[in-house]
Amino acid sequence: MRKLMLLLAFLVFAAPVWAQRALPAEAKRGTTGERQMFPTVQIGKDILRLAPGGIIVNSNNLTITQGQLPPNSEVLYQLDRNGEVQRIVILTPEEQARLNSAKK
Repeated sequence: MRKLMLLLAFLVFAAPVWAQRALPAEAKRGTTGERQMFPTVQIGKDILRLAPGGIIVNSNNLTITQGQLPPNSEVLYQLDRNGEVQRIVILTPEEQARLNSAKK
């Protein structure tokens, strides 16, 4: 019983550490534009091609399709060596604030 209580206490205090997701280090920051025809996405003023196997992760850390990418969202995105978008991560307000404070 004592081990179970210790494990439960550990899980309760360690949960916020697990909840924070890792953001790509070499990603660029941008804002999504209007919805585009597949396989393109608009980030800022640029129309970029989504790479084969490209992943879009929403603010709940779930993968979504290109058609579900909401306009005017703050994102981090990575390009592959061909200049195609390999990964897009939609930022939460907390992540935006953390990145803004790290920039200063």
